[in-house]
Amino acid sequence: MHCPFCDTPDSAVVDSRLLGGGSQIRRRRFCSACGSRFTTYEKIERIMPLVIKRDQTRQPFDELKLRRGLEHALLRRPVSAEQIDQLVNEVMNLARANGAREVQSRQIGEWVMERLPKLDQVAYVRFASVYRAFQSLEDFNQEVKYLKKVLDKAPL
Repeated sequence: MHCPFCDTPDSAVVDSRLLGGGSQIRRRRFCSACGSRFTTYEKIERIMPLVIKRDQTRQPFDELKLRRGLEHALLRRPVSAEQIDQLVNEVMNLARANGAREVQSRQIGEWVMERLPKLDQVAYVRFASVYRAFQSLEDFNQEVKYLKKVLDKAPL
């Protein structure tokens, strides 16, 4: 691995740790030429299905777009980066396990909506308001009633 500071082609691995449920490796490295330390990440490259948008266009699955949407819904909420990583990985695994070469964006949204109440109820309502394009306070009210019903059935 090239050092990002002096571009020396070799660096030594000082420490390795698993992340994301074992799907990623974080490596701390040391450059013997300049003495700098830096971090690299390795993860398995997996083939993701194409996403069919509401207008029927097809786009490559974008992990960063999913993560940004979740981070926006979880802004200033007591949820760790590891929990967000885990949710993103769960949704990506569902998309792959589906076995199809394409997946509806609607389905991805539903997978997120099924899992968000366990993570954070406020984030669930925030995500739902964008995902379902709420137009009125009544839309929010109906979603909160639905959330209460779901939580009453299966305590978190």
